[in-house]
Amino acid sequence: MTQQAEYAIAVIGGATAGAEAAGIFSQHGILSVVFEQNDRPYGKIEDGLPKWHVALRRKEYATIDRNLTQPYVHFVPRTQVGRDLDLRELVDDWGFHAVVLTNGAWRDRTLSIEGAEAYVGRGLVYQNPFIYWFNHYHEQSYDGEHYEILDDTIVVGGGLASIDVVKVIQLELALRALRERGIEAELVELETKGIPKVLARHDLNWEELGIQGCTLFYRRRAEDMPLVSVPEGASEAQRTKVERGRARVLEKAMTKYLFRVKTQHAPVGLLVEDEHLVGLKFARTQVEGGRVQLTDETVQVRGSMVISSIGSIPERLEGIQMRGELYDFQDWDLGHLADFPTLFSAGNVVTGKGNIVDSRKHARHVAGYMTEQYLALSEGVKKLEPLTPEARQSILKRVRDHQERVGYDGSYRDWIEAVTPPDQI
Repeated sequence: MTQQAEYAIAVIGGATAGAEAAGIFSQHGILSVVFEQNDRPYGKIEDGLPKWHVALRRKEYATIDRNLTQPYVHFVPRTQVGRDLDLRELVDDWGFHAVVLTNGAWRDRTLSIEGAEAYVGRGLVYQNPFIYWFNHYHEQSYDGEHYEILDDTIVVGGGLASIDVVKVIQLELALRALRERGIEAELVELETKGIPKVLARHDLNWEELGIQGCTLFYRRRAEDMPLVSVPEGASEAQRTKVERGRARVLEKAMTKYLFRVKTQHAPVGLLVEDEHLVGLKFARTQVEGGRVQLTDETVQVRGSMVISSIGSIPERLEGIQMRGELYDFQDWDLGHLADFPTLFSAGNVVTGKGNIVDSRKHARHVAGYMTEQYLALSEGVKKLEPLTPEARQSILKRVRDHQERVGYDGSYRDWIEAVTPPDQI
């Protein structure tokens, strides 16, 4: 570097939003330190986006790598705020001008039935660990939780993530049935072409495989499923068009992957036998004026297991006030917290969406505000006191100490190559 950075920002989380923010800060000559909880910084691109998205994953990995190898960017892996770092200390004592939370949403929203949590691992599974397992179970070094794909599974959800869950089940069931017949099929081909087309090539159909498949239960109507976004300020005609589009997307997915959907069913009770969850009790719903109302009509549905896919929320961090399941943001546009005036938040931790485009867009918005208004770099004035040489060296020493603690020698490319499993997809 030919010029010393005058400002320093800490970024918590190195995936889409964090890397995008760090890249923008680099363009403005701002020293940014990216703290990443995992070995690799790819977040839900690696652990939440199903592994059949091979080309998209590689593209997003490359974008993150490009941002994190920019000048002024320092990467600190295997370092989790709340475990290895105290948030208050990072904000107040390290000397950063600001801290940006881009730590995503890794915790599943709990299934809202009294007593349900007692059956996690005993018939109840949550989406995030399930998809994490699916993305990694083929790796020889994988030593995490293992799940068995069971026929006749109940999935509770309704968003794009729940469609991914049912696709995992259907594709894995089909692959297993084909292997039992001595046929080796590829996951990516099965996902791309659809189950019926691949089966037809082998003179088979779904009924011949003897698979029931899974059922997705959703508390609203098919046209309410957030499979297509409604544009801001949309007219009534535009909303109607989006609703029709949602129904078409769902129908296409059902045709391609052969799962069932039960709309206007809300889970209200547990079916338990021998201390194991064997199904759910659902209440039929009515949707009026956008609001869901339970009716007195109920139905009991048995299944081999239940997967809850009703949304992801941020992990709790000591010192951050919560409002229900979410951070108690004073300003949802910039992710401000009342107790942390120099802290901003960007990406999924604020938007609540797993959408890559939305995370990147929000990160650009927040980083743009920080450079243009918070630091006012474009105005040519010193809105905040620049780093002194001593303060800069103090930050960099603490960064090196944390890097050395985890065995990171400062070479991002070498580190990524060393920690990437050879059988990683």
